[in-house]
Amino acid sequence: MILEQIDKHILELGERSDPDLDPIYKNIDRICLVNSDRILSAFIDNQVSYTDFADINGYGNYDTGRDKLEKIFASVLGCEDTLVRPHIMSGTNALYLAFTSFLKYGDTMISLTGTPYDSLQEMIGLYGNSSQSLKAHGVKYEQIDLINNEFDTEKITDRLRRNDVRLVEIQRSRGYSSRKSLTIAQIGALITKIREVNTDVIIMVDNCYGELVEEKEPGHVGADIVVGSLMKNLGGGVASTGGYIAGRADLIAMAADRLTAPGLGKDQGANFNLNNSFFKGLFMAPKAVSSAMKTAVFSAYMLEKLGYKNVSPRYDEFRTDIIQTVELGDKDSLVLFTQGLQESSPVDSYVRVMPAPMPGYPFDEVMACGAFTQGSTIELSADAPVIPPYTLYMQGGLSLEYGKLSVMLALTKAKKKEA
Repeated sequence: MILEQIDKHILELGERSDPDLDPIYKNIDRICLVNSDRILSAFIDNQVSYTDFADINGYGNYDTGRDKLEKIFASVLGCEDTLVRPHIMSGTNALYLAFTSFLKYGDTMISLTGTPYDSLQEMIGLYGNSSQSLKAHGVKYEQIDLINNEFDTEKITDRLRRNDVRLVEIQRSRGYSSRKSLTIAQIGALITKIREVNTDVIIMVDNCYGELVEEKEPGHVGADIVVGSLMKNLGGGVASTGGYIAGRADLIAMAADRLTAPGLGKDQGANFNLNNSFFKGLFMAPKAVSSAMKTAVFSAYMLEKLGYKNVSPRYDEFRTDIIQTVELGDKDSLVLFTQGLQESSPVDSYVRVMPAPMPGYPFDEVMACGAFTQGSTIELSADAPVIPPYTLYMQGGLSLEYGKLSVMLALTKAKKKEA
C-alpha cells in the first residue's frame, strides 16, 4: 500500500496541512462553482442531446454535435466563435495553426512576454532551419520583455502607435522561465491600453494551463484570439487529444480555412467518435482544474515545509494557472525528484526517467508523466529542461487524494535516494 511506503515525518506533515490549506481550498471550490455554472448553463442553452455524441466520419458534414460543442466553448471562453477539433493535436499545434492563419509574408508579430516557451522557438524561427517556420515564410519577429513580472506598457504602446504590427502574442503561463504567470487582471489592463493606441492589431493569448483557474478568461477581457490544448485544463482529463482556437468570428473563419481548405472551413472534419469525450471533458473540467490547483497548493506547502528553495508560487500566493515549480539546484537532484514522481504514477510507474531529447525542445528534457493520456498535463506530471538552475515544473492532478499520495511518495523516494 502507498500509505505504508510514505516516510512517517512526511505523512504527518501532510496530515497537518489541512487546517492551513482549508481556506485556500475553499476559495478554489468557489471558483469551481462559478465556472461550473457557466459551463452547465452553456450546455442547457445549446440543448445538448445524446444524439450530438454520434460518430460522424468521412468528410464530417452536418455534425450538429461538433457545432454545438464549438458554441459552448465560445460561451465558456468569452469569445464569438471557436474551432475545437481532434485534428489539433496539442497546444503547440494550435498555436502554429493560429500563427500561420493570421500572419503572412512581410507581417510583424511581437511577443509581449519576452522569449516564448521552448516549443514555440523553432516554430517562430529563433533557432533551427525549418522551411515551415514563420521566419522562413517572411514573418518578422520582435519581443518586448517583462519588467519585474509586469508588462512594459510604455514600450508596448509606443511600438504599436506605428500601426505596422499585425499580431501581438501574450503567453499567460510562465513556460520554462523564472517569471510568474500572468493574471487575467494584468492581461485585461494591457489590452485596454493597447486599444487606446491601436484598434487593428490582433491580440492573441496563449491560454495553456490557465483555463478555469480564475473566474474569467482572456476572451472576457478583450483578447481577439485565445489558444489552448484539450490535454490540459479544458479536456478535464477525459479528452484524449485535441485543441482549440477561440476568438473573433472572422479570425476563426480564417483558422478553419487553414485547417481544412478555403471553401470548406468549419463545415467539414470527422469527429473520430470523440464528441462524447470532448463534451464530457469540458463538463468535468472545472472539477479537474480545482483538483489540480489543490494538488499544486499541497505540493508547494510540502516543499516549503521540507526546506526546498525557490518554490513558486508559494502555497498561499494567488494563482492564475496550474503550474508549480521548485528549483532543485543540480542535475542529479532534478532527475531524482522526477524519477520519484514517475514511480508514484498510476501508469508506467516502473519506467525509469532519464534526460533525453524531446521533439520541439532545444535541450534534453526529463519528464514524469504516468498518465492515461500520453502527454496529458491535467493529470499529475512534471517536466524540466536539464539546464541550470534545474527547475522542475509540476502540473495537474485529477483528484487531491491521488495528488497527495503521489507527491508524498515522490518526496519520500527523493529523500531516501538523497540520503
